[in-house]
Amino acid sequence: MKHSTKVGIIGAGPAGLTLALLLQRKGIDCIILENRSRQYVESRVRAGLLEQNTVDLIRELGASERLDKEGLEHHGVYLSFNGVRQRVPFKELTGGRCITIYGQQEVVKDLIQANLDRGIEILFEAHAKHIEGIKTDNPSIFYQHNGEEHELTCDFVAGCDGYHGIGRQHLPKDTYNEFRIEYPFSWLGILANVAPSSDELIYAYHERGFSLHSLRSETVSRLYIQVENDDTVDNWPDEKVWEELSIRLGTEGWSLQSGPIFEKSITPMRSFMIDNMQHGRLFLAGDAAHIVPPTGGKGLNLAVADIRFLASALTNWYENQDDSLLQSYSQDCLRRIWRAQDFSNFMTYLFHKQAPHGSFENLLQKSKFDYIGISKAQATTIAENYVGLKEI
Repeated sequence: MKHSTKVGIIGAGPAGLTLALLLQRKGIDCIILENRSRQYVESRVRAGLLEQNTVDLIRELGASERLDKEGLEHHGVYLSFNGVRQRVPFKELTGGRCITIYGQQEVVKDLIQANLDRGIEILFEAHAKHIEGIKTDNPSIFYQHNGEEHELTCDFVAGCDGYHGIGRQHLPKDTYNEFRIEYPFSWLGILANVAPSSDELIYAYHERGFSLHSLRSETVSRLYIQVENDDTVDNWPDEKVWEELSIRLGTEGWSLQSGPIFEKSITPMRSFMIDNMQHGRLFLAGDAAHIVPPTGGKGLNLAVADIRFLASALTNWYENQDDSLLQSYSQDCLRRIWRAQDFSNFMTYLFHKQAPHGSFENLLQKSKFDYIGISKAQATTIAENYVGLKEI
């Protein structure tokens, strides 16, 4: 079975779905190939922190009805070091910008529905196996769907298929450098049916390890604690989880509310990226090209930022036969990617236990934390990066 479109998109995550909507708005045909089922994609729990830029784009695309009703705006964040807590106020430091808490799976549901409502074809359970001809004007994606082999020919291929997808596998190894950090700790994350104990996120360093109080809604809390890389969920019964969270998040006059835990998992912490995201007619976006530790909340937002550049570049090519933005795509994306990598790395090392309490390294951590409270410039740097820089 052979068919064609202008842009073949691999992956129905935030990157691929957003790209399709931006292209469709400009009259550029595309087809999305997604390896998983729709049910799986829409129920896959991921981070839920949206930068101001991301929220603005979803609204611009007309896909924000549920986001506007259910998303929880946060205008600051609490930072804590061994029980001493301070607040970084986003609105007053960034000219009114903020973050919105809204689960990534909810974003995906909304974007899928928007694509389908506008007649964009999404083939679920379509396994992309190989890409050919990326150095030609008509590359092809070979995929399997409903037990049949298919070939999708197109002008361009967008690899929005994540870290393990085939997109990056088809970039010649000699066209990019790879950078990675494997952090010496992981996150044990839980979802619990309990109202949040804080009106805003809490990042906490404690001599027993890092913890984070987040949320998904007014009735569901999302919390994390630092654990060893070889730890297992079996070592963390519910009672032990709540006890440890109470200790690490604790501060005078505040208490953590506990409730039934309905999901528990351990996530390794890593940074990864490549310094070239394109070759011929193949362009990568999102996790296919970069991974950041979740400490900075940048994963989904970086993917959407990539797509802004890619959609503009493709539109410029189709409307003006101008490939200048396609040629500069990687460099345009990398400016924000490096900034996000640095901020995520900074937040990770600031709040995770890495050295014994009272050691030189630990006291440097405390000094950096204390500086946030006495320097408006430092607090502004954190606020600007956290809500998402306007231009970069």
